[in-house]
Amino acid sequence: MLRNYYINREWIVSTTARSIYRIAAALSLGLFFSLIAIRVKGGIPREILPAVKSLLFLGVVGAATTAVAMEYFLFGFDTSSAWKKAFWFLVMLLPPMGPPIYCFFVYSRSALISATDSNQVQTHS
Repeated sequence: MLRNYYINREWIVSTTARSIYRIAAALSLGLFFSLIAIRVKGGIPREILPAVKSLLFLGVVGAATTAVAMEYFLFGFDTSSAWKKAFWFLVMLLPPMGPPIYCFFVYSRSALISATDSNQVQTHS
């Protein structure tokens, strides 16, 4: 079956893409824990509000990047069974935690990523 993708395969599986998605996933996790800390603390002190807003913005950008990229990978490149895809789709509906979990446990360990790694090793040898 021939598929036309709007996003190039290299943008999903290249070494640079993996680094960006892992950084974005880490930012998303940082957002999650920051929101919990803010909730427990009862707010943000006025003195550090500008810095916290900037960090929260980075977390939101990371969460959005991770969500879009991992959904695209799930529907376009993941070769898992249908029930696994359905499970991970439901997990990814829980941002900012779901997409980073998928990124670290499924995307990073997928056969497509491993194949890309082995191709790069053969190319550089």
